[in-house]
Amino acid sequence: MNNAVTALVTPSAIPYNMPASTAPESGEVSDSDLVKRCQAGDTRAFDVLVNRYRGKVYAMTYHMIQNETEAWDLAQEAFIKAWRAMPNFKLDSAFYTWLYRIAHNVTYDWLRKKKIQGDGEFDDSHTDHRVAAGAEAVARHEPSPDTALKNAELGARINEAIAKLSPEHKQVILLREVEGMAYEEIAEIIPCTLGTVMSRLFYARKKLQEMLKDAYENAL
Repeated sequence: MNNAVTALVTPSAIPYNMPASTAPESGEVSDSDLVKRCQAGDTRAFDVLVNRYRGKVYAMTYHMIQNETEAWDLAQEAFIKAWRAMPNFKLDSAFYTWLYRIAHNVTYDWLRKKKIQGDGEFDDSHTDHRVAAGAEAVARHEPSPDTALKNAELGARINEAIAKLSPEHKQVILLREVEGMAYEEIAEIIPCTLGTVMSRLFYARKKLQEMLKDAYENAL
């Protein structure tokens, strides 16, 4: 087994607020070239991919389950599964999209086993998914210096509110608002239709607005 995976990283080695790993910069070896080298048996190429995306994968799993130790275990499991599945990856999508899909499935399997559910969440499986792509439920405001403390408190409230969302709604909020992914990328990762992504985002934002109404009013 690849040593980059089996010794991915210990939870104490990288703090939770570490900068997220990023896609390759100009001049760096591309993900697709690294994937091809992995498929030829080059474990060092996989080391590079692990180092490139471990921060993002960990951040995603942590936000979903709110447990540092379990999040690191799930991140490592996702990379192990990715290494084992590498020979079958046909490069028909971006590597990080494919990797996120694996991490998504690993996390959801864990959530199903733990039977973690959001409290009173909206079930979008029986709704009309024709929600406008630009629909917003939470107004966005630029913070000013004199509200820094209030915004820090608001940030803590937002994190608490996100943690109360159902796994489905939490996932789309994180992928869209934290990772900045396009609707199409989110639909490919989950996977689901584009309409379902829009619907889940709309209702997740609406739920957050309800939970954070008083906090936003006090922050203005």
